[in-house]
Amino acid sequence: MRFAFGTLTVLPVRVTRWDRPAARAGMLCAPVAGLVVGLGAAALGALLLLAGAAPPLAAVAAVAVPAVLTRGLHLDGLADTADGLGSGRPAGDALRIMKRSDIGPFGVITLLLTLLAQIAAVSELYGEGWARGAVAVALAGVTARLALTLACRTGVPPARPDGLGAAVAGTVPVRAAAVTALLVTAACAAAGGVFGVSGAVGHALAVLTALGAAWLLLRHCVRRFGGVTGDVFGALAETAATAALVVLTLG
Repeated sequence: MRFAFGTLTVLPVRVTRWDRPAARAGMLCAPVAGLVVGLGAAALGALLLLAGAAPPLAAVAAVAVPAVLTRGLHLDGLADTADGLGSGRPAGDALRIMKRSDIGPFGVITLLLTLLAQIAAVSELYGEGWARGAVAVALAGVTARLALTLACRTGVPPARPDGLGAAVAGTVPVRAAAVTALLVTAACAAAGGVFGVSGAVGHALAVLTALGAAWLLLRHCVRRFGGVTGDVFGALAETAATAALVVLTLG
C-alpha cells in the first residue's frame, strides 16, 4: 500500500521498499490509491455544486484534483507519450524525445483535447445530479489505476532498463491482475447500482471499455517503444479515465 500511494500520489507516504515483491503488491493496490484520488475529486466537485456552482465549474475542480494529487505526472506522461508516438522516429529516438523536459505540439494537442473531454464529460454528468457525477469521477480514478495494474502484468517488458517502468513492469501475475480487474469492475457495477440495474450495467461497461482503450494504447506502445515506461503508464491512466467518463455520458 505504501508503494502504491508513494509512487502514484503526492500524499506524504514514505516508500520503505523498492524491490520486485513490493512493486507487485503496490501495483495490485493501485486501484485503492485511485479510489482515494477519485473520492477527493468527487467530493470537491459535489461540494461546489451543493454550494451553488454551475456544473462546468464543478467539473473543472474535479478534473484538477487528480492533477494536483499526482503532481501532474500522469498528464505529463500522456504528453510525452504523444510526442514519442507522434514523432514517427525509431524506438530509441522516440524514447529520447519522451525524456526531454519540454512538450512538443503532439503533446500539447493531446493534453488539451484530453482535458477538454474530461471536463465536458464530468460537467454533463454533474448536470444530471451531484451523485451521478461524484460516482463517475470516483470510478474514473479507480479505473485509471486499474489500467496500471493490468499494464504491469507478466509478459509486458520495460522499454528502458531503469526508471519506474523497469521497476514495475512484469511484476503482477496475469491471474492476480485478472482477479483484481474482476473485483474492481464488480465494485464499480455495485456503485452504479444505486441508479438502478441500467446504472450497474453502464458503470461496468464504462470500466471494461476504458480498460480496452488502455490495452490498445499499451499494445501500440509496446510495439513502438519495445516496452513500457513511466510516461506510458501516465498515458494509460489518463486514457482509461477519459474513456470511462465519456462512456458514462452515453447513457
